[in-house]
Amino acid sequence: MPSYEELGDLLDPASTVLLTVECQQGVVGPDSALPELAREARASGALHNVVRLVAAAHESGVQVIHALAERRPDGRGANRNARLFRAAERLPVQQLTGTAAVRVAPPIEVTGEDFVVRRLHGLSPVQGTEVDALLRNLGCRTLVVSGVSANVAVPNAVFDAVNRGYTAVVPADAIAGVPADYTPAMIRNTLALVATVTSTDEVLRCFGRPRRRP
Repeated sequence: MPSYEELGDLLDPASTVLLTVECQQGVVGPDSALPELAREARASGALHNVVRLVAAAHESGVQVIHALAERRPDGRGANRNARLFRAAERLPVQQLTGTAAVRVAPPIEVTGEDFVVRRLHGLSPVQGTEVDALLRNLGCRTLVVSGVSANVAVPNAVFDAVNRGYTAVVPADAIAGVPADYTPAMIRNTLALVATVTSTDEVLRCFGRPRRRP
């Protein structure tokens, strides 16, 4: 893990954005379409740590973006070119536009200053969405990535952020995937090669410390 000073330099509130990935009721809530993932997000403490990160970001002035995945009721424009998409169409809970399933899951707080970005296609919260343009307009240099899943959307977000020139920071205890032992393997063997891996507590320490004057 990076030193406190190194991480503190990366996490300047003026140039840091916190991204929550698919922390929506139909994914991590009690009535999830993916109950195994929802259980792991809660049992591992990842969802609780996302709540902590969002609260600290609001308090310290770090911009928050909530990235949600949804589809139209008629399915128009949605991908069908992978097994994952075809399986999702058969799930009992659908991530349909305008339904409770695509609202940010409690107890994560959403304020008027947050951005909520919804995508109708693809696997990435960044590629093909408004997120990249928002990050650039906000002057973002460091993107903190949290949420689910470590299997698909989180690594997509990290890779896309790095490919676009941002520094990615991943609090390892604020992401979850299935099975439970997959997440640490993904972090160790993949995400650690391209992102700064740390913990929620370390990020909170940096968010809460006084900023050094230039």
